[in-house]
Amino acid sequence: MEVVVDDHGDPRNEAVLLLHGFPDTADLWRHQVDPLVEAGYRVLVPDMRGYGRSSKPDAISNYTIAELVGDVVAILDAAGVSRVHLVGHDWGANVAWATATFFPDRIASLAAFSVGHPTAFASAGAAQQVKIWYTLLFQFEGVAEEWLTKNDGENFRGWFGHPEADRVLSHLDRDGSLRTGIHWYRANLKPAQWNAPAPVLPNVKARTLGVWSTLDHALTETQMVDSANYVDGAFTYKRVEGAGHWLPVERPREVTELLLAHLQEG
Repeated sequence: MEVVVDDHGDPRNEAVLLLHGFPDTADLWRHQVDPLVEAGYRVLVPDMRGYGRSSKPDAISNYTIAELVGDVVAILDAAGVSRVHLVGHDWGANVAWATATFFPDRIASLAAFSVGHPTAFASAGAAQQVKIWYTLLFQFEGVAEEWLTKNDGENFRGWFGHPEADRVLSHLDRDGSLRTGIHWYRANLKPAQWNAPAPVLPNVKARTLGVWSTLDHALTETQMVDSANYVDGAFTYKRVEGAGHWLPVERPREVTELLLAHLQEG
């Protein structure tokens, strides 16, 4: 299993680890890397497992949160980083929350974009469940992949609404990561969970930034705001008006400014 990581900046500096989600690669964070390096941080940006240049095991069981958190810890160990400022978007935020929960000594701070704490997400009610109806479709192997890509990606471009659809569809087709990217949903958002109690987890100890945008097609504001209930460290909530789900590329300057302010608070 190989996770390819781009390593920017002076290795002696404080480290920031940027985690992408579906259906992106490390390239999602391209607008943030240079400003963070210029501000004096070492910046680590992986293609998460199943994406881009990293390994793409075929079994769904290879994409559980436990496996993905293990990748994060392995990245830190390989880079010689004892504590990191952890940043995640979409599924990357899910992985970041879980890593901060179970490896608190490795986390200097946490920033979660779009996706809130797992318990807050699971407790957000019917409004949140309606927004993620597509996760049920994603359980059907082959059907979901065809639905997203038919007619030159008509559904991906229209309903899914990624602002860089041409670029993303190109890499999904080129490196075969559409199937393995959807496996993240199959491994971690099984249909039975819609009726299950919200998970009970230890609270996050780290100072945390939560960011949500008003035109997000998949996430409610409630699941991010209520994340404060599951953080023992200071929790800062920022609401971005008029932006969709993919904040790092839709509002690159604003995301960079929010990150730098968050990092420099400590």
